[in-house]
Amino acid sequence: MKIGILGSGAVAKTLGAGFLKHGHEVTVGTRDAAKLTEWKAANPKGSVGSFADAAAFGEVLVLAAKGSVAAEVCRLAGTGNLAGKPVLDTTNPIVEGGPDKGVLKFFTTLEDSLMERLQKEFPEARFVKAFNSVGAPRMVDPDFGGVKPTMFLCGNDAAAKATATKILDQFGWEVADMGGVEAARAIEPLCILWCIPGFRENSWTHAFKLLK
Repeated sequence: MKIGILGSGAVAKTLGAGFLKHGHEVTVGTRDAAKLTEWKAANPKGSVGSFADAAAFGEVLVLAAKGSVAAEVCRLAGTGNLAGKPVLDTTNPIVEGGPDKGVLKFFTTLEDSLMERLQKEFPEARFVKAFNSVGAPRMVDPDFGGVKPTMFLCGNDAAAKATATKILDQFGWEVADMGGVEAARAIEPLCILWCIPGFRENSWTHAFKLLK
C-alpha cells in the first residue's frame, strides 16, 4: 500500500522504516525536511515531503505527531487529503511539562479523548487509534519470545479498522478491537500506564497483553 506518515519524530521514523521493510511505499510529511535527513539516507526507498504531500500520497495515513499539535498537522495535511482514508492515530493528549511522580498529565478528561476531537473536526477521515500504548522501538516486529503483544484499537469505521488490523498483524501484533471512537477515552490513558515504569525504573521495552 501507499502510506503517508504525518510527523517526523521517533514514532514517524520507526513506522516509516517498518512500512518500507514490509514492502509498502512511504512518504513522510514534515514542516522541516532537515529532521529527516538521516532517516532518508537510511531509507532511500522512502520519500519526504510536506504534510500535504504525504497525505495526498497515502492510501492509508499515519498521524504520528505530538498530541498538542495533532489537529494543526491534520489541517496542514488538508481535509480533502484526509477524506475517506484510514488514519492510524498514534497520538496522546500529553500536557507539556513532564510527569508528576511518574504519571503523565493529559489535556483531556475521562469523558473525552483526543481522537474524538480529531474525528469531530475532520469527520470525513476514518480515524483508528493504534500504536499509542507502546514505545517506538517495539512498534514493528516486537520480540517477546514468541508471545504476541496486544494492540488495542478503536474507531467508527469497520473497513478502516480492518485495514489497521491487517497492518498490525503484518507488524507482529495481536489486535483487540474496543469498539467505536469513544473507546479512545480508555485506550489513550494506557500511555500513562505504559510510561510509569519508564519514568520510575528507566524501563521502556514492555508492552501490554490481553489474556482471555
